[in-house]
Amino acid sequence: MASHQNVTVEQLRTILNEIINALESPEYSSKLDEAKEAAGNEMLKMMQIVFPMVVQIEMETIKRHGFNNSREGIVQFTQIVRESERLDSEVARLHNQIRSHYLPPVSISSTVDTSL
Repeated sequence: MASHQNVTVEQLRTILNEIINALESPEYSSKLDEAKEAAGNEMLKMMQIVFPMVVQIEMETIKRHGFNNSREGIVQFTQIVRESERLDSEVARLHNQIRSHYLPPVSISSTVDTSL
C-alpha cells in the first residue's frame, strides 16, 4: 500500500479479519487465554499483560500490508480504522471484535441514571 490515507474499506476489512484470525489461531489463542487468566478481572493487569500481546499481533499483521512495524504504524492504522468505522458498520464490528480480546464487555445497569 503506497499511501495509507488511500486504504480502502475492503482492505481494512481484510486486515482486520487477518488480525482476528491470528488472535483466534491455535498459536496465539492459548497464550491470550493464559494472559487473561493471569490478569483476572483487573483492568490494569489486562492492559499490562493482554493488551500488549494483542498490539504485537496487530503489528505483525499490519506490517504485511505496508504499515510500519512500530508504535507509529499501529497508531496510524488505528486512526484509519476509527475514521472508517463511522462510515462502515462491518469495519466497526470487526474492530469491536478485536477489542473484545482485551476489553471486557461493559454492562450498564438499568438503575444508573444516565441523563445529564
